[in-house]
Amino acid sequence: MHFSGEFNVSIDQKGRVSIPAAFREELRQEYQSESVIVTRFKQGLVVYPPSRWQEIRAKVMAMTPGPKREANLRNRIAPAKECSFNAQGRIQLPQSLRDHAGLDKDVVVIGMFEKIEIWSQQAHGAIAAESEALLDEDAQGQADLGF
Repeated sequence: MHFSGEFNVSIDQKGRVSIPAAFREELRQEYQSESVIVTRFKQGLVVYPPSRWQEIRAKVMAMTPGPKREANLRNRIAPAKECSFNAQGRIQLPQSLRDHAGLDKDVVVIGMFEKIEIWSQQAHGAIAAESEALLDEDAQGQADLGF
């Protein structure tokens, strides 16, 4: 499981976004899959191989009934859609997910090892700055990691 890299791509008028060839190859080799599960995550989207999604879904369903379980069901599980690749390596994102993430033209696709994230360029800039600020707060921890 190794999705890695950051790619600037465009989403077409029909809502199709290209998933990098290296990610598609990883899905085929490691997961024997020609589709992915896409759901909401913060102000972007997160993409999982179907087998990994089933694990996550099972964990949510095993949670004790209550507000956190309901929030996960409402905001992560319920909006999830299976998306298959077309011949050009694109997936069709449902309008509801595109609206949530503010995807209209330029998007950023990021490999996050076990998952893939899709952000509008604006949202990606904001989340990257937020992440950098968090890392700056732990300069020694970053140095200990070798950064």
